[in-house]
Amino acid sequence: MRRFDYSLDYADLDLREHPELYAVGRGEQGVFHVEPYKSELLPLWEFATVEKAERSSAAIAERFGAYLAAGDFVGADMARKYLQMGYTRARRYANRQEGGKAQEKADAAQVFKAAWDAAAADATYQRLRAEHRERYDA
Repeated sequence: MRRFDYSLDYADLDLREHPELYAVGRGEQGVFHVEPYKSELLPLWEFATVEKAERSSAAIAERFGAYLAAGDFVGADMARKYLQMGYTRARRYANRQEGGKAQEKADAAQVFKAAWDAAAADATYQRLRAEHRERYDA
């Protein structure tokens, strides 16, 4: 597996045009770097409440499906990472006991977890991921 390359000039790089430069990496690497996906997905990403998590995860999952339909693995993988990040960030705040909102954050995390699991298990996503690795990670 190729490592995520932080040395690339992501501000001036369109990875929709250059998918060969994209490496899946580990975890949520690239979510705040990879364009144009950061600009498309970051405005949709909210996890502060269950209501926001439901709205956000649905919007990101919709983008995930659109990327898959277009055969855009990089976009789909970035959307999956935003779903994963919704879970991890909400869990991080749920683990803090101050403020009395731990349960709300835990519930928001579960909303993202369900969407993340569904995205990761999607057969088209898995096929495109394998094809991307075979083509560019070899």
